Amino acid sequence: MNDIIRNLLKDVEVPKFVKVRQTFDSTHIPPERIRDTVFDILSRQELAARIRPGMRICLTCGSRGIDNIVAIIAAVAEFCKQQGALPFAIPAMGSHGGATAEGQLEVLHSFGITEESIGCPIISSMETKLIGQTEEGHPVQIDRNAAEADGIIVINRIKPHTSFRGTYESGLMKMMAIGLGKQKGAEVCHAAGFPKMHHMVPLFGKAILKYAPVLCGVGIIENAFDHTAHLEALLAEEFEEKEPALLKKAFSLMPGIGFESCDVLVVDEIGKNISGCGMDPNISGVFATPGMTGGIQAQRRCILGLTEETHGNGYGMGAADAISERFYRELDLDKVYPNTITSTSLGFSKVPVIMDSDLNTIRLCIRTCNEKHPDGVRIVRIRNTLSLSEFEISEALIPEANKKDSFEILTEPYELPFNEDGNLW
Repeated sequence: MNDIIRNLLKDVEVPKFVKVRQTFDSTHIPPERIRDTVFDILSRQELAARIRPGMRICLTCGSRGIDNIVAIIAAVAEFCKQQGALPFAIPAMGSHGGATAEGQLEVLHSFGITEESIGCPIISSMETKLIGQTEEGHPVQIDRNAAEADGIIVINRIKPHTSFRGTYESGLMKMMAIGLGKQKGAEVCHAAGFPKMHHMVPLFGKAILKYAPVLCGVGIIENAFDHTAHLEALLAEEFEEKEPALLKKAFSLMPGIGFESCDVLVVDEIGKNISGCGMDPNISGVFATPGMTGGIQAQRRCILGLTEETHGNGYGMGAADAISERFYRELDLDKVYPNTITSTSLGFSKVPVIMDSDLNTIRLCIRTCNEKHPDGVRIVRIRNTLSLSEFEISEALIPEANKKDSFEILTEPYELPFNEDGNLW
């Protein structure tokens, strides 16, 4: 970055901050109860009877960071083995992991999902099998190993989607339509664009239920602290009727930043383990799809880093106005672009303005804000869009926070701890 740019930013004052805490419903299933809870929900007579001795059962593993996911998959695998079945797991994540078998296996390993940790083999392949067509004539293809298994158990978190609204969003239907489809199947489903995903997901999901050996599903709902709040097992024929109610429950537990607007939103990290869009638009307020609303309204947004688990996939950076140079150096476009092409949403892969440090990234956002608040620039700094119970706000937002019963101010004002390179870590 040249001296002209530095001189334009050097006098921009970064305000002091305080740490705040939000109050959310913390009800959850303790980790030590996960195995027993999974066994309880799978022990329904009509469900357990479908898992028979000698059957090869395919378990789906996605590309999101889900609380207790290793314990949940391991418990499902153990239950299958106790029924005399032969479980195996597959990555069910569309084009994530660079759309390669090795990359998808690497994503699972980054979440601690290994053959040792879940107690069954993991078979990673991008090969698909055509199993039929939708009611509208679209070809339906899914992971070959899943298609040729004796049964499939769909395991996924149910939550609001980041790019469309519908009766089914992120959950069991989408895991089948997009995740099981690998790159080829996901691309067909995405071809109509996100404005039609509310129609395409159940269209493909119903076709997979018809033509693939889906036995049941395990739906996971998390609370505002990203802890496992609810686990529910559905028979395959119950997906269509019962998943929408689980989505409503997930909506009711979803956290938010707690402020309607700010001048600058600072996000320390994004990643595919955080959200399909790197940072959840339902929190950040920027959506890939026109007409979507929600989240905080900010004049400027900046991103400072990538999670280790995203392996360089910075999809979602296009929702920001600026990024730090270290974010840019961590970026692996070979991981970003397969995801981008498959989703057909190019905007979230555009590279924002790059600044040489965290300090100048934040300064740029402050300097380019218009009509700043008379009490000072209003900044919210969050670690990521999954970590919203505690975060930082600038002094100008303190009066608003004091009016909210759900907020507690934890500290006196302090300056952000930039190091000698102008970075926060």
